[in-house]
Amino acid sequence: MRMENLATRGANAPSDLRAWLAHLAERGRLAVARDGIALTDELAAVAKRLERDRAVLFPHPDGHEIPVVANLFAGRDWVANSIGVSEDQLLPRFLAAASNPLPTHEVTSGPVQEVVHDDVDLLRQLPIPKHNERDSGPYITAGLLIARNPKTGVQNVSIHRCQISGKNRIGVLLLPRHTFSYYRLAEEKGQALEIAIVIGAHPALLLASQAIAALDEDEMAIAGALLGQPVDVVKCRTNSVRVPAHAEIVIEGRILPKVREPEGPFGEFPQYYGPRSNREVIEVDAITHRAQPIFHTIVGGGYEHLILGGVPREATLLQHLRRSFPNVLDVRLTRGGTCRYHLAIKLDKTNDGEPKNVMMCAFGAHYDIKQVVVVDKDVDISSSEEIEWAVATRFQADRDLMVVSGALGSKLDPTSNNGISAKMGLDATAPVDAPELAFKRICVKDEDQVDLAVALQADQAAAVARLLAEARS
Repeated sequence: MRMENLATRGANAPSDLRAWLAHLAERGRLAVARDGIALTDELAAVAKRLERDRAVLFPHPDGHEIPVVANLFAGRDWVANSIGVSEDQLLPRFLAAASNPLPTHEVTSGPVQEVVHDDVDLLRQLPIPKHNERDSGPYITAGLLIARNPKTGVQNVSIHRCQISGKNRIGVLLLPRHTFSYYRLAEEKGQALEIAIVIGAHPALLLASQAIAALDEDEMAIAGALLGQPVDVVKCRTNSVRVPAHAEIVIEGRILPKVREPEGPFGEFPQYYGPRSNREVIEVDAITHRAQPIFHTIVGGGYEHLILGGVPREATLLQHLRRSFPNVLDVRLTRGGTCRYHLAIKLDKTNDGEPKNVMMCAFGAHYDIKQVVVVDKDVDISSSEEIEWAVATRFQADRDLMVVSGALGSKLDPTSNNGISAKMGLDATAPVDAPELAFKRICVKDEDQVDLAVALQADQAAAVARLLAEARS
């Protein structure tokens, strides 16, 4: 896709987090909590009650001057709106951005550095909530952790759970991905890895952080393409990391070499607790923020957590699959599969056996994927009912089931053995040479043409009352 088209498509996107909140408020999708909601448990409880309906702003949680916002995404349509496109254009838009990234634009100053705290006290200076009942304490859950490759200087953007362990100390879970690779490069030399944690960024940056990108592909460049213009970045005050100039809050620090401290438990996306273990440690050197910042939090394992992780992964999975199978029409990481583990693939099938090849390609695309269901083009993969129907009517376990044992999976899956997991694929497609009516879905002719305003009586209550009276006479 040409870059001028990307710019045009991003024109309707809100300019930053505040513009997105204004967009939601104008449409009745932003609730405002009463003052004084407790940061421990109560804030998360209110957010959970509203998670599929409205974003919620907490003006003075526990009397704190900085407000907290949660539930930035309550549906796929919200995700699409945040980058200025319709829902049906969401995955194509993300694919175009990933294929045509826009490098960041460095500026000398930005709103995110209007206020500086060199004497750091995380829990006093920031309203950091505790979310799930058995969480070990307050966690930063919506922070973009930005790290620079110690050799190349290329940055990586990702989201990690960050436990507040002291006034200037954060325990962080680093899974074996790009930030961990950068950390190992630094640690092997006995050096700390400079990082920044960005809180309150444009939704496009949150989405881009979840892309399945190659090592040394800067996710902020993908975010720029989503927005149709480069992301303005500014150098941190205490290290060389570049952060979004128009974000709300930045925590500057270093992941210490050869240091591990207890972190967890924490409520994760599978809706179970990630266990307590010795994890890497961030030492914080400074906090900067806008004059009147907003703190974004994500309830661990909640709906926002699932959607944020699901949509970018779907786009990159679709891109990966289409390289080998251009007849893959669409993909969905299902909600019941935690938007990580279960993948539905819509295929315009041309050969029997093809779905199994597609499954193997999907398993290789990301280690989190545990189950793949391949369905025909007449199945709505946004509907769990439709997927189950396809399995019920087009799948036979002795013929259409694939099981792979001893593969790498998610360490957060409680059924895995330290991440070693089985993979299951289900071919729920009809045979190519099946008789025409054998797998043809039934339909009532012209059902979609019926105008109920014409077909039904205008006064339904009066019509029902009349019929009941006639039945009694």
